[in-house]
Amino acid sequence: QTKVYKQDLAKSIHHARVLIRQRHISVGGQLVNVPSFNVRTSSEKHIDISADSPYGQGAPGRVAKKRAAAKAAAGDDDE
Repeated sequence: QTKVYKQDLAKSIHHARVLIRQRHISVGGQLVNVPSFNVRTSSEKHIDISADSPYGQGAPGRVAKKRAAAKAAAGDDDE
């Protein structure tokens, strides 16, 4: 979690821990969900937001889907 924070992927150590536990962080393409995961120095440059995460390029999250549906429904009512 310290490495995630130091690379500015999280706003604080606590935020980094939450991102890791919620499966938003990957190391070398491998999803990490244990905050105490030991990262080798050779793998430090591979710490990134997971590809499946809504924070990365993944599918939108629950709230984003709900807002998009509400916006689409409001757009249909105007016509």
